[in-house]
Amino acid sequence: MRRNNEIKINSLKKYSIKFVNDANDPFSIIGKIRPSFSNGVWSYEEELYDTPSEIRFPDDKLDWSAYIDSNEKIVLLAFYEDACIGQIRLVKDWNRFTYIENIAVKKEFRKSGVGHLLLEAAETWAKEQSLIGLSLEAQNDNLIACRFYVKEGFVLGGVDTLKQSSNPHIDLTLYWYKIFPETEGSADEQG
Repeated sequence: MRRNNEIKINSLKKYSIKFVNDANDPFSIIGKIRPSFSNGVWSYEEELYDTPSEIRFPDDKLDWSAYIDSNEKIVLLAFYEDACIGQIRLVKDWNRFTYIENIAVKKEFRKSGVGHLLLEAAETWAKEQSLIGLSLEAQNDNLIACRFYVKEGFVLGGVDTLKQSSNPHIDLTLYWYKIFPETEGSADEQG
């Protein structure tokens, strides 16, 4: 059994660029979210599929050096011993949220707290940047990920019916938000 204190979270450096896609393993599609909007609040039901499937996103091919030593964006990597087992990619968004571009954990490390540690590190970075919360988007057929976001304190804040128009397998894009509780003095500090 791995302990969370054996997992280290490090910001991306030039030498670690080669590990950035290591956590990009396939994930299970077991059902979808069916959202509804009533009285100004989003809610949803889950629809489980009779036959689950598996999908893998293509590896990201970005200018990773732009994430190194930047005040606007960062990639955080989770390491267990010498293996990169997770990553989270963050950018400052115009609305004072930290937008999570990607979060991924190696298959054999899922449900072991790695995703939680990555989100904790993301929250720390966001607060250091004086941002008000975390945001991300997920496809409505990524039910396991959506359950994880809810467990981590995210709430459904919106739905887009057009963003995935070119993908016949995805109905909706879901927007999830985690707003940080206001700390004492923060309103005064913002003037």
